[in-house]
Amino acid sequence: MLDETLTPEELAVVAKARAFAAEHVAPHAARWEWERHYPYETVKHACAAGLNTIELAKQHGGQGLRFSCKLRAFEEIAKADFAFAFALINHHNACARFARDGKPAHVARLLPRMLTGEVIGCAGLSEPGVGSDFGGLEMTAERVEGGWKLNGAKAWITNAAVAGLSVAYAQTDKSQGYRGIACFAIEAERPGFHRDKPFELHGGHAIGVGGFRLVDYIALDEALLHPPGAAFKAALAGINGARAYVAAMCCGMLQASLETAVRYTQRRKTFGRPVIDHQGVRWKLVDAATQLEAARLLTYRAARLIDEGKDAVLPAAYAKKFATDMAVQRIADCIQAMGANGLRAEYPLARHLAGAKIAAYTDGSIEMMNERIGTALPQVFG
Repeated sequence: MLDETLTPEELAVVAKARAFAAEHVAPHAARWEWERHYPYETVKHACAAGLNTIELAKQHGGQGLRFSCKLRAFEEIAKADFAFAFALINHHNACARFARDGKPAHVARLLPRMLTGEVIGCAGLSEPGVGSDFGGLEMTAERVEGGWKLNGAKAWITNAAVAGLSVAYAQTDKSQGYRGIACFAIEAERPGFHRDKPFELHGGHAIGVGGFRLVDYIALDEALLHPPGAAFKAALAGINGARAYVAAMCCGMLQASLETAVRYTQRRKTFGRPVIDHQGVRWKLVDAATQLEAARLLTYRAARLIDEGKDAVLPAAYAKKFATDMAVQRIADCIQAMGANGLRAEYPLARHLAGAKIAAYTDGSIEMMNERIGTALPQVFG
């Protein structure tokens, strides 16, 4: 398994993530959900523990560790709560991207505040009318003296409820299609930034999902992270990693659900014997355990290829498709094995089921994975 390839330093980070989740996330995740609460203080606590700097280069104050280490750390956190894990990893990614692509003076001014969690980061891809069709962005960026004037809206943005910096994409010339897209570091403290009310969902409120609008927002030249012609490629460069770590989070949620269901069905008795001894229940859990193993093999293979700098497009798509699809089904099976008690708030399974359904949309829906894999069928099997 993947842990066998990690260094002692990386294994220590995974262990720290596991301990942090057990102490600071698992005991509070249900309350965050019921109260529709974004756990800002816990995110800051995770930053103090260095869980937002795993992949950040050492020259910027990070740990400079491999993608596989980050993936495993957040798989452990997702065992406690997908929403928190997803919020934190998006902040982690924003820190790394801004540090890598930002202008030195701009980075020096803002990155220290991001590392402590004072400023939370987010991505700015999706829009009210644009989801998976990244090339169809409607937010505009017009060149003006000293910078760019941006207008438009973003929606379905993780951390939007509190984010102070967004790595956002806008169209500079619609006639150029995806080649006209540029990337900017958008600061919430600047004039023209308007934060929308966070979305009310049926799960995953710790993600802090929502949106923002830019009205004649001026992004100075220092805020241009990628010019037209380069931004689209830069955005796609990180998508394989995102698909792999979302798959890993699904594995984490199913692991936690299986552990809960197995413990419960060992204790609970019906017709004079433990529930787990009934074949109809036991075989459902066997199927879940088997598919968890398969999902991890697909996911860890994608992570290894990403670390090696090899082509991970299809492996990441396979992992994302399989892991998200099976997590929805198999977490539901774990709930079913526990009967009506599986829905009680004292157990995390219903929250994990909502998380798995959210995962089925993020960073490319299952349908998008089908299209990506389907496009490659003639090359792979033809």
